[in-house]
Amino acid sequence: MSLVASFQSPVADAQYSFRRILKALSEPGSIVTLPTMPGFGVLGSASACVLLTLIDQDTPLWIGPQLNDDVLRQNLRFHTGAVLTDDPRSVSFALVEGSLDSATLLAFPCGDEMSPELATTVIVQLESLDGGQPLRLRGPGIEQEHIVSPLLPECVSHYLVNRPHRFPLGLDFMFTCGEQLLALPRTTRVEAC
Repeated sequence: MSLVASFQSPVADAQYSFRRILKALSEPGSIVTLPTMPGFGVLGSASACVLLTLIDQDTPLWIGPQLNDDVLRQNLRFHTGAVLTDDPRSVSFALVEGSLDSATLLAFPCGDEMSPELATTVIVQLESLDGGQPLRLRGPGIEQEHIVSPLLPECVSHYLVNRPHRFPLGLDFMFTCGEQLLALPRTTRVEAC
């Protein structure tokens, strides 16, 4: 077994991470820094923090093939008790890296009229939170508008700009790179600049 250390101070770091994640979700487009920690295999520090903070035995997780290795699976099971599934249609969280196809993205649950909170949160590990197509953000938590340019997979950028689900349905996104996190909840209106 290839176990990697979790948070240095498990309670304090998890609480701090949770507050930073909430800040990112409540202020879409803002970039927050999470505690430094070793990733699990190819998983980066911020992605590992998000998973350690939000994943448990009640939140099924789907992992994209580019990140899905034994080191990550073993560490997630050990540190979080995560239920890992190969079925994208029944997950609370999805973890992907740069490559993702539209069919898989659209297979993730988007909630329903009575329970929109049952939508999947898609955690996308990126090469950069800058240098991609500029996107204009509007909506709750944004005073007027905010411009971001994360280096997104094409299908994610297309999804955000063309929202196939009517509000309040839709996917929530968390983009990570190194120790940084940028979140776009489904309440955020996104336009290409």
